[in-house]
Amino acid sequence: MSLEVVNLTKVYGAQKAIEDVSFTLRKGEIAGFLGPNGAGKSTTMKIATGYVPPSQGQVRVNGMDVVRQRQQVKQTIGYLPEHNPLYTDMYVHEYLEFSGRLYGLKGASLRQRIAEMIELCGLPREQNKKIESLSKGYRQRVGLAQALLHDPSVLILDEPTTGLDPNQIFEIRKLIKEVSRNKTVIFSSHIMQEVQALCDRVIVINRGKIVADDLLARVLQRGQAVQTLLVEWASAVAVKDLESLNGVASVSENAPGAYVIVSQPGSDARQPIMQFTQAHGLTLLSLRQEENSLESVFKQLTRVEA
Repeated sequence: MSLEVVNLTKVYGAQKAIEDVSFTLRKGEIAGFLGPNGAGKSTTMKIATGYVPPSQGQVRVNGMDVVRQRQQVKQTIGYLPEHNPLYTDMYVHEYLEFSGRLYGLKGASLRQRIAEMIELCGLPREQNKKIESLSKGYRQRVGLAQALLHDPSVLILDEPTTGLDPNQIFEIRKLIKEVSRNKTVIFSSHIMQEVQALCDRVIVINRGKIVADDLLARVLQRGQAVQTLLVEWASAVAVKDLESLNGVASVSENAPGAYVIVSQPGSDARQPIMQFTQAHGLTLLSLRQEENSLESVFKQLTRVEA
């Protein structure tokens, strides 16, 4: 296995950031690591890269323990944190040279790798500019170039497209897909379309615990047993009345009169909703079933465990 996370727990004071987290990734896999804010994604990634020690458990990268063999592990991992830490007073080419020397690269091999990364990450016109003058999209490219410079076998990306515009997101997504062909990649994102476009595998964490870990296709199948209905009436309805209907698991109000109603597994809540509408003399403006998507499955998984 390229990356093995085994019974990982991290405690800050009296609070458990993550608890008994385990998963493994093979070479060539691209895994999306999903979860609400504060679920434990960044903590898990920081432990996996050796920046934060675990309270319990173990992480192995290519068979090496990240705590006991920290320096060796860093040679095989490329890491882009959520907040990309760049030396903004440096020029792009200068920063990559500095980073390469930290990994022990030098001479012709360093110059070759810098040239390859500048080309791969689309930075030829920016290589002689100061990082402080670059847009956020190009700063992310510099961060990726730095993470890939030493040709790591495992790539860990924490929210790599945060704050980017749609065009920048597309370019970074394309770049990740290109560089991941011969690597193991795990990245976190709140953009479900991005995960569906890039990933073979999905890992979902909620409140510090893994609630799903499977191939993307199988995770999407989970949504088929549960309906997510978008319902709108001309006037507001009490949420507690909707929650009492047969087959209804949960209700959330988007706006006065507009609700997201999730059915219990195997139940069809549409008929009880229609009966409720008639019994209370309500005007139903719309009722439609949300298309099965990773976003709807994610909502179900994190709502159930919340």
